[in-house]
Amino acid sequence: MNKQKLVRFINKYYLNGIVNSVVLSSKSDSQQLSARFISGDKNLLTMDKWNFEDSNIGVYNTEQLIKLLDVLDEDINLALTKSGDKALSLKVNDGASSINYMLSDTSIINDPPQMKTIPDFELSVDVTPQFINKFIAGKGALAEADNFTVLTDGTNTKIVIGYAVTNTNRVTIPVTTSRVSDIDKVSFSASMFKEILIANKECESATLEISSQGLSKINFKVDDYTSTYWLVGTSELN
Repeated sequence: MNKQKLVRFINKYYLNGIVNSVVLSSKSDSQQLSARFISGDKNLLTMDKWNFEDSNIGVYNTEQLIKLLDVLDEDINLALTKSGDKALSLKVNDGASSINYMLSDTSIINDPPQMKTIPDFELSVDVTPQFINKFIAGKGALAEADNFTVLTDGTNTKIVIGYAVTNTNRVTIPVTTSRVSDIDKVSFSASMFKEILIANKECESATLEISSQGLSKINFKVDDYTSTYWLVGTSELN
Protein backbone atom coordinates (compact mmCIF):
# COMPACT_ATOMS: atom_id res chain seq x y z
CA MET A 1 0.00 0.00 0.00
CA ASN A 2 1.00 3.64 -0.24
CA LYS A 3 2.71 4.83 2.94
CA GLN A 4 1.18 8.30 2.72
CA LYS A 5 -2.32 6.86 2.89
CA LEU A 6 -1.50 5.34 6.27
CA VAL A 7 0.38 8.45 7.46
CA ARG A 8 -2.58 10.68 6.55
CA PHE A 9 -4.83 8.43 8.61
CA ILE A 10 -2.45 8.60 11.57
CA ASN A 11 -2.18 12.39 11.40
CA LYS A 12 -5.97 12.77 11.48
CA TYR A 13 -6.12 11.24 14.96
CA TYR A 14 -2.63 12.20 16.21
CA LEU A 15 -3.41 15.93 15.81
CA ASN A 16 0.22 16.96 16.21
CA GLY A 17 0.62 15.07 19.48
CA ILE A 18 -2.74 15.70 21.15
CA VAL A 19 -3.70 12.01 20.79
CA ASN A 20 -0.75 9.65 21.20
CA SER A 21 -2.40 6.34 22.21
CA VAL A 22 -5.16 4.64 20.24
CA VAL A 23 -6.57 1.26 19.25
CA LEU A 24 -6.83 0.78 15.49
CA SER A 25 -9.57 -1.60 14.36
CA SER A 26 -8.96 -3.38 11.06
CA LYS A 27 -11.91 -5.09 9.34
CA SER A 28 -11.23 -7.27 6.31
CA ASP A 29 -14.86 -7.70 5.25
CA SER A 30 -15.52 -3.97 4.95
CA GLN A 31 -11.89 -3.17 4.04
CA GLN A 32 -11.87 -0.45 6.65
CA LEU A 33 -9.48 0.84 9.28
CA SER A 34 -11.02 2.84 12.12
CA ALA A 35 -10.12 4.52 15.38
CA ARG A 36 -12.19 5.93 18.23
CA PHE A 37 -10.19 8.29 20.39
CA ILE A 38 -10.47 10.94 23.08
CA SER A 39 -9.33 14.50 22.39
CA GLY A 40 -11.67 16.67 24.41
CA ASP A 41 -14.45 14.19 23.65
CA LYS A 42 -15.19 11.00 21.73
CA ASN A 43 -14.05 11.13 18.11
CA LEU A 44 -14.24 8.71 15.21
CA LEU A 45 -11.96 8.23 12.20
CA THR A 46 -12.31 5.68 9.41
CA MET A 47 -10.37 4.88 6.24
CA ASP A 48 -11.83 2.80 3.41
CA LYS A 49 -10.05 0.59 0.87
CA TRP A 50 -7.85 -0.88 3.61
CA ASN A 51 -6.90 -4.40 2.58
CA PHE A 52 -5.65 -6.03 5.78
CA GLU A 53 -6.58 -8.78 8.22
CA ASP A 54 -9.06 -8.49 11.10
CA SER A 55 -7.23 -7.17 14.13
CA ASN A 56 -7.17 -4.69 16.99
CA ILE A 57 -3.87 -2.85 16.89
CA GLY A 58 -2.76 -1.11 20.08
CA VAL A 59 -0.62 1.94 19.32
CA TYR A 60 0.66 3.45 22.56
CA ASN A 61 3.27 5.85 21.15
CA THR A 62 2.13 7.27 17.83
CA GLU A 63 5.01 9.72 17.67
CA GLN A 64 7.48 6.84 17.57
CA LEU A 65 5.45 5.01 14.91
CA ILE A 66 5.48 8.09 12.66
CA LYS A 67 9.26 8.42 13.03
CA LEU A 68 9.75 4.75 12.18
CA LEU A 69 7.57 5.04 9.06
CA ASP A 70 9.71 7.99 7.92
CA VAL A 71 12.55 5.49 7.34
CA LEU A 72 10.62 3.69 4.60
CA ASP A 73 9.91 4.45 0.95
CA GLU A 74 6.38 5.06 -0.31
CA ASP A 75 5.39 1.51 -1.35
CA ILE A 76 5.07 -0.57 1.82
CA ASN A 77 3.84 -3.95 3.03
CA LEU A 78 2.40 -4.56 6.49
CA ALA A 79 2.22 -7.70 8.62
CA LEU A 80 1.40 -8.51 12.21
CA THR A 81 3.21 -10.77 14.64
CA LYS A 82 0.56 -12.45 16.80
CA SER A 83 0.15 -14.73 19.76
CA GLY A 84 -3.26 -16.29 19.24
CA ASP A 85 -5.59 -13.40 18.47
CA LYS A 86 -3.37 -10.84 20.20
CA ALA A 87 -1.25 -8.59 17.95
CA LEU A 88 2.26 -8.21 19.39
CA SER A 89 4.08 -6.15 16.77
CA LEU A 90 3.61 -4.45 13.43
CA LYS A 91 6.20 -5.19 10.77
CA VAL A 92 6.44 -2.82 7.80
CA ASN A 93 8.87 -3.06 4.88
CA ASP A 94 9.43 -1.31 1.57
CA GLY A 95 11.14 -4.24 -0.15
CA ALA A 96 14.56 -3.23 1.14
CA SER A 97 14.37 -1.66 4.59
CA SER A 98 12.00 -2.73 7.34
CA ILE A 99 10.77 -1.58 10.73
CA ASN A 100 9.32 -3.46 13.68
CA TYR A 101 6.94 -1.55 15.97
CA MET A 102 5.99 -3.17 19.27
CA LEU A 103 2.27 -2.94 19.92
CA SER A 104 0.53 -2.22 23.21
CA ASP A 105 -1.98 -4.33 25.08
CA THR A 106 -5.25 -2.74 23.97
CA SER A 107 -6.64 -2.98 27.52
CA ILE A 108 -4.31 -0.22 28.78
CA ILE A 109 -5.49 2.29 26.17
CA ASN A 110 -8.60 4.26 27.10
CA ASP A 111 -11.67 3.06 25.20
CA PRO A 112 -13.96 6.06 24.66
CA PRO A 113 -17.52 5.30 25.79
CA GLN A 114 -20.38 5.93 23.42
CA MET A 115 -21.94 9.36 23.77
CA LYS A 116 -25.28 8.89 25.55
CA THR A 117 -27.02 12.20 24.89
CA ILE A 118 -26.47 14.49 21.92
CA PRO A 119 -28.15 17.91 22.14
CA ASP A 120 -29.74 19.76 19.26
CA PHE A 121 -27.34 21.80 17.15
CA GLU A 122 -28.90 25.23 16.64
CA LEU A 123 -26.09 26.64 14.51
CA SER A 124 -24.33 25.23 11.42
CA VAL A 125 -21.23 27.07 10.18
CA ASP A 126 -19.85 26.50 6.67
CA VAL A 127 -16.19 25.45 6.88
CA THR A 128 -14.52 26.44 3.60
CA PRO A 129 -10.85 26.35 2.55
CA GLN A 130 -10.77 30.13 3.08
CA PHE A 131 -12.07 29.77 6.62
CA ILE A 132 -9.61 26.97 7.36
CA ASN A 133 -6.65 29.09 6.19
CA LYS A 134 -7.81 32.17 8.14
CA PHE A 135 -8.40 30.24 11.34
CA ILE A 136 -5.01 28.50 11.18
CA ALA A 137 -3.24 31.81 10.47
CA GLY A 138 -5.24 33.60 13.17
CA LYS A 139 -4.42 31.03 15.83
CA GLY A 140 -0.79 31.12 14.72
CA ALA A 141 -0.75 34.89 15.24
CA LEU A 142 -2.35 34.53 18.69
CA ALA A 143 -0.45 31.58 20.10
CA GLU A 144 -1.47 32.55 23.64
CA ALA A 145 -5.21 32.50 22.86
CA ASP A 146 -6.77 29.42 24.42
CA ASN A 147 -10.27 29.64 22.98
CA PHE A 148 -12.36 30.64 20.02
CA THR A 149 -15.84 32.00 20.59
CA VAL A 150 -18.92 31.75 18.41
CA LEU A 151 -20.98 34.95 18.40
CA THR A 152 -24.34 35.27 16.65
CA ASP A 153 -27.42 37.48 16.81
CA GLY A 154 -29.61 35.05 14.90
CA THR A 155 -28.69 36.63 11.56
CA ASN A 156 -24.95 37.31 11.41
CA THR A 157 -22.39 34.92 12.86
CA LYS A 158 -18.68 35.33 13.49
CA ILE A 159 -15.92 33.30 15.09
CA VAL A 160 -13.50 35.19 17.30
CA ILE A 161 -10.11 33.87 18.36
CA GLY A 162 -9.02 35.39 21.67
CA TYR A 163 -12.40 36.88 22.62
CA ALA A 164 -12.83 38.29 26.13
CA VAL A 165 -15.17 40.79 27.76
CA THR A 166 -12.19 43.16 28.13
CA ASN A 167 -10.29 44.62 25.19
CA THR A 168 -7.81 42.04 23.83
CA ASN A 169 -5.79 41.06 20.79
CA ARG A 170 -8.23 39.01 18.74
CA VAL A 171 -9.04 37.75 15.26
CA THR A 172 -12.64 38.01 14.03
CA ILE A 173 -13.74 35.83 11.12
CA PRO A 174 -17.26 36.35 9.68
CA VAL A 175 -18.80 33.04 8.58
CA THR A 176 -21.76 31.88 6.55
CA THR A 177 -24.33 29.55 8.07
CA SER A 178 -26.75 26.97 6.73
CA ARG A 179 -28.69 26.99 10.03
CA VAL A 180 -28.73 29.86 12.49
CA SER A 181 -30.34 30.70 15.81
CA ASP A 182 -29.85 33.46 18.36
CA ILE A 183 -27.86 31.57 20.97
CA ASP A 184 -25.56 32.81 23.73
CA LYS A 185 -21.87 32.93 22.97
CA VAL A 186 -20.07 29.63 23.44
CA SER A 187 -16.33 28.93 23.39
CA PHE A 188 -14.14 25.97 22.47
CA SER A 189 -10.43 25.11 22.41
CA ALA A 190 -8.70 27.08 19.65
CA SER A 191 -5.59 24.90 19.78
CA MET A 192 -7.58 21.71 19.35
CA PHE A 193 -9.65 23.13 16.51
CA LYS A 194 -6.54 24.43 14.74
CA GLU A 195 -4.96 20.94 14.76
CA ILE A 196 -8.21 19.38 13.52
CA LEU A 197 -8.30 21.85 10.61
CA ILE A 198 -4.62 21.25 9.77
CA ALA A 199 -5.12 17.47 9.75
CA ASN A 200 -8.06 17.83 7.35
CA LYS A 201 -6.88 20.85 5.36
CA GLU A 202 -7.41 19.11 2.02
CA CYS A 203 -11.18 19.05 2.60
CA GLU A 204 -13.11 21.34 0.24
CA SER A 205 -16.12 21.77 2.52
CA ALA A 206 -17.38 20.75 5.95
CA THR A 207 -19.92 21.91 8.51
CA LEU A 208 -19.25 22.93 12.10
CA GLU A 209 -22.40 22.27 14.14
CA ILE A 210 -22.76 24.11 17.44
CA SER A 211 -25.09 23.57 20.39
CA SER A 212 -25.88 26.24 22.96
CA GLN A 213 -25.31 23.50 25.55
CA GLY A 214 -21.59 23.66 24.91
CA LEU A 215 -20.93 20.95 22.35
CA SER A 216 -19.79 21.20 18.75
CA LYS A 217 -19.26 18.64 16.01
CA ILE A 218 -17.46 18.70 12.69
CA ASN A 219 -17.36 15.97 10.07
CA PHE A 220 -14.90 15.69 7.17
CA LYS A 221 -15.15 13.40 4.15
CA VAL A 222 -12.08 13.39 1.91
CA ASP A 223 -11.14 10.63 -0.51
CA ASP A 224 -11.22 7.39 1.51
CA TYR A 225 -11.28 9.14 4.89
CA THR A 226 -14.23 10.03 7.08
CA SER A 227 -13.50 11.79 10.36
CA THR A 228 -15.83 13.16 13.03
CA TYR A 229 -14.58 15.35 15.85
CA TRP A 230 -16.43 16.63 18.92
CA LEU A 231 -15.40 19.66 20.94
CA VAL A 232 -16.67 20.33 24.46
CA GLY A 233 -17.25 23.95 25.44
CA THR A 234 -14.69 25.64 27.68
CA SER A 235 -15.30 27.46 30.92
CA GLU A 236 -16.47 31.04 31.44
CA LEU A 237 -14.76 33.80 29.48
CA ASN A 238 -12.52 36.26 31.32
